[in-house]
Formats: sequence, C-alpha cells, structure tokens
Amino acid sequence: MLVLAGALLAAPAPAAAARAKIRAMVVGASKVLAGPERVALKPRTARVPGRLCSIGSRTPLSVLAGTGVSFSLRDYGACSLRARDAGSLYVSRIGPDRERGRDGWVYKVGRRAGSAGAADPAGSFGTGRLLRAGQRVLWFWCVKDASDSCQRTLEVVPATTTVAPGAALDVTVRGYDDGGAGVPVAGATVRLGGSTAVTAAGGAATIAAPATAGAHRLRAEAPGMVVAFPVRVMIG
Repeated sequence: MLVLAGALLAAPAPAAAARAKIRAMVVGASKVLAGPERVALKPRTARVPGRLCSIGSRTPLSVLAGTGVSFSLRDYGACSLRARDAGSLYVSRIGPDRERGRDGWVYKVGRRAGSAGAADPAGSFGTGRLLRAGQRVLWFWCVKDASDSCQRTLEVVPATTTVAPGAALDVTVRGYDDGGAGVPVAGATVRLGGSTAVTAAGGAATIAAPATAGAHRLRAEAPGMVVAFPVRVMIG
C-alpha cells in the first residue's frame, strides 16, 4: 500500500475536528488487541528509526495510534514533521504480531481494504477522500491465500437493535472480501449476553435475548475469518 501522496484536502475547523470520531478495532493473529472503541480524528505523531513523523488527522494510521496499541513503522519515503510526507509509511508490527512472509497488517475502511498507505494524504483509496466522523476502521492481521487476498471480515446485522428480555432475535452474518463483496456465512457463532447460536445456510440465525434489561453486545466469529465489530443491542 505505497501509493504516493496526491492533493491535500482542507483540514476541518479545530472545534469540528475535536468532535469527529470513528469506530475502531484492531484484531491480531490470535485475539482482539483493541476496541471496539471511538477514536478521535486528530493529528498525531509516530516514530521511525531516527526521526519523528507527523500523521494526518483523518487517516487510518492516526486512528491506529489513537487506540494506544504499540506498533512499528518502516518508511519507504521521507516522512517529516509535515503530514503530507507520511504517505509511504508502512505498518510492520502491531502488538505482538510482526509481518512474516506474505502475512501482515492491513486496514479496512468500512468493508473495503485500503489501497493506499495508511497515512497517505490522498486518502485510503487515493481519491482525496479522507476519513470522516461515523466511519469504521478495522486493522487486522491478514493471512494471504493463493490469490494474494486476505481472509474475509465478518459483519453481523440484527433484525432490530431493541428487543424484549428473553425474546428471539433474528440475525444475519456476512463475510466481506478485500473489495467489499459480501457472502452469507454459515457456521458462524453468534453471541448475545450468555446466549449463543450458529448460523445456517444463508448466514441466518435466531438467538435468545438476555432476560435482564440493558445494553448488550452482539458478536460474531467464524473459523478462518476476522471477528465482526460488535453491535449494541438494547434489551427492554
């Protein structure tokens, strides 16, 4: 992901930038390392050997830095205290997981894998569009297959996000490839409170809501795929 920097977009006003947040999660080779959490979109810095680099506020690399997880960078360009010079920074390690062979770290914005450097001022897809409030950024450990693609990332969607205690809740699980194309996932385990269910053909399952009122997280996981961002479900 070493697309070189293009045109810069105007930065948002300081007050608006302070309020702008996205949802972030970091999933390692064997466990979730951070999140899900809301991370402020603001300028940050990171070190490469011998110097300090500025990172633009609305970039996936700034989001990663905002999660507080330790990471290492390599610079294939010439980063500096100007964020516009950070387009060729490459994430070689997050937490305990360091790139090896063809496997390593990638990010997704929404359902699509980024095609540009994680701090590229031209945006995650080289189009000039930077991150904006309310979006979702996932950093995950990519295991490449024979076609040089990463494993699919899961998404769980409930029929409703408000349900009565003990009631049945229909959910659907899909898995998304690097380009954002989704397929139903059978055999995924869905969890809500202390209840579990397994998806059938079509990625569908029905799970029992907890008996006690309050907010719970709906989760989904499946062998060989990246866990879904949890969805908040209100009981009561």
